[in-house]
Amino acid sequence: MTEEAGAAAVQGRHGGNGAWIGDDDTVLGSVDGTGLLLVAPGTGTVAALGPEDRNAAVDVGARTLAAAGVGTGDRVVVALNNEGAQAGTLLTEAAVAAGASAAAIGPRGRMRLHGALEVVGATTLVATTTGAMDLLSRLHLEFGLDPLDLGLRRILLAGEIAVPGARRQLAEEFDAEVIDLLMDPRFQIPLARGVEGTLVPTVAGTVGLAPLTEDRPVPPPYPGGAAEITTHPVWHSELSSTTVRTGLVAVPGPGATAIPLPQHTVGDRVLVRGQWLSLARLERALAPIDGIAHWTLHVSRPGTLDTATLRVVFARASLVENPMWRGRIEQALAGLTPVRIDLVIEPHIDDERRPGTVADDRGHHLARTRAEAEGHHHADLPHP
Repeated sequence: MTEEAGAAAVQGRHGGNGAWIGDDDTVLGSVDGTGLLLVAPGTGTVAALGPEDRNAAVDVGARTLAAAGVGTGDRVVVALNNEGAQAGTLLTEAAVAAGASAAAIGPRGRMRLHGALEVVGATTLVATTTGAMDLLSRLHLEFGLDPLDLGLRRILLAGEIAVPGARRQLAEEFDAEVIDLLMDPRFQIPLARGVEGTLVPTVAGTVGLAPLTEDRPVPPPYPGGAAEITTHPVWHSELSSTTVRTGLVAVPGPGATAIPLPQHTVGDRVLVRGQWLSLARLERALAPIDGIAHWTLHVSRPGTLDTATLRVVFARASLVENPMWRGRIEQALAGLTPVRIDLVIEPHIDDERRPGTVADDRGHHLARTRAEAEGHHHADLPHP
């Protein structure tokens, strides 16, 4: 797909209905017929790709990877965890279409990741930021190995918001080029690459900005302040005129003409270790457990990896030390997401019942509703 063809696709394909899709939509595209169904384990959303749509998606991904430097002679290892792993095949296909050889190894421990990189002779690693940083720390502290010995020329970061300094440290330690990829969070297709802190879409019109609470595009130059990154699946025959809210928030300065890399998230999903965790599903999973007054999902990044802890307050004192009630909550969490969520039962009780909340020490998640987050300006926002 040439740049001209991509732009024409934005204007010319009319399979969709101009709808806006947000947190609560669970199916994108028809699940009838032949095709690839991508089921996100953390949110329960389904994205359906028919054969032609899949080929078009791979083409967009291949062009994005090629723009990031992937090409003939490269050996690519895709090591995205959790949500990214199920679509790793698409990303691997895109790398092959860009001229490389590639392997999708999915989530694995850092020792096995190191082994895979060595046996493949990888020149390019696609990973989350925390995954790459954790590999780096373990090479130093546990394995006693020099990162330079891996011979990586390129690290492509996808699926997370990076901590300050992570890109520079990875580049220096591995002596590799470090480039961000913007992945469509539903289809897991790379749509844009990071260049000097901004996003450069591969196909014109596939990435945009929208106000947090209004279903309308915001054209450049941008007015400044928090805005949600949107995607437009022009490769999809049914959804080409649909706008998909990503839950990722960028904060362009007044008059900016390029979309900056995402700094935050917003809405009823929280990004933890590359996995979108649905707060609405969490609420539904806990609702049948009698006696819960309220809960807080506490997310932090104390080291290289994210941690998540659910802190529960009961309405009755008899439940605080009840192992059966603790077990019910732990089972509900285990069935909800592949991400480990630790459980803390607060010793005090509270008669007031209220919705669950998020406490994000990383400074990433702004609010469960976009209305709560609206009105933030760059100076007011917590910086990750």
